Amino acid sequence: MENKLKKLQDSFVKQLKKVGTLNVLEELEQDFFARKTGKMSLVMKEMKDLSEDMRKEVGKTANEIKQIMVGGIEEKKQELKRKKWDDVAKAEKIDVTQPLVPRREQGNIHTITQAMWHMEDVAKRMGFMVEDGPELDSDYYCFEALNIPAYHPARDSQDTFYIKGNEKMCMRPHVSNMQVRLLKKYGAPLRIAYPGRVYRNEALDSTHEHTFEQFEAFVVDKNITVGHLIGVMKELISGFYGKEMDVRLRPGYFPFVEPGFELDIKYTDVNGNEKWMEMLGCGLMHPNVIREAGLDPAEYQGLAFGIGFDRLVMLKYHIEDIRHLRSGDLRFLKQF
Repeated sequence: MENKLKKLQDSFVKQLKKVGTLNVLEELEQDFFARKTGKMSLVMKEMKDLSEDMRKEVGKTANEIKQIMVGGIEEKKQELKRKKWDDVAKAEKIDVTQPLVPRREQGNIHTITQAMWHMEDVAKRMGFMVEDGPELDSDYYCFEALNIPAYHPARDSQDTFYIKGNEKMCMRPHVSNMQVRLLKKYGAPLRIAYPGRVYRNEALDSTHEHTFEQFEAFVVDKNITVGHLIGVMKELISGFYGKEMDVRLRPGYFPFVEPGFELDIKYTDVNGNEKWMEMLGCGLMHPNVIREAGLDPAEYQGLAFGIGFDRLVMLKYHIEDIRHLRSGDLRFLKQF
């Protein structure tokens, strides 16, 4: 046993001399002293099989060797720490004869983030809570809970990114994945907004991106009507732009609302021409969605709307191409 301890000590000393970083030192310490698998720990456990006299004699030797090894680790640790700070000090030496380096430019908050904060403030002033949610979510919350079963043709139009090897999980194609989740969490009545990033396998052009932001909200209460829907949307959009906006509703189909509408906003393009831009889908929440959240649709109704937020920002700042927003071009981003 004593020979075994001596060989273990010799092996430790040789390895300790080669250690050049704190990470390697930590690995060495674990190799010898980990509670269950450390080489020294295993030898110490073998001592229980020795006779009482041998156990006392070998135990004394083992403790002495262990103290030497532990002391060696601590000494090496302090040595490496000193070396680290010496290297830092050398790297930070200043040559006062060198000319001054121009100050690096600071970054700024992204256009989308600035606009989203503003929209959230408008919503909060209207009495909405603001929540966040998962971008990677289950098929249930993204589709099933929203009255979109597996056989529904609307699945094809979503162009969803599914997870390889687990087709029950996907990158959310809309923030509507939060509707049933939030109703189950808070119950009704409820007035809540839940903006976030969404993902779709879109063909890219000046108004379509594969990754973009949505701002969605709903109100669930008793006796909700289309009039409430229009009033809430106009107030929110006008609050965002800081002026009264011309909007129009067109009939639209979305499985999770009935009736459903599409809302367009009138704007003036860079050439001074008045045009309409499709901005959001909206409607009264489908009874099946209300029911899925555990509420009685005969008692509670809801209004819901989802805004393509990137387009809202484009209109606010007269941006002609949605792809500029995530181009990473600092010349563009520094304008805002």
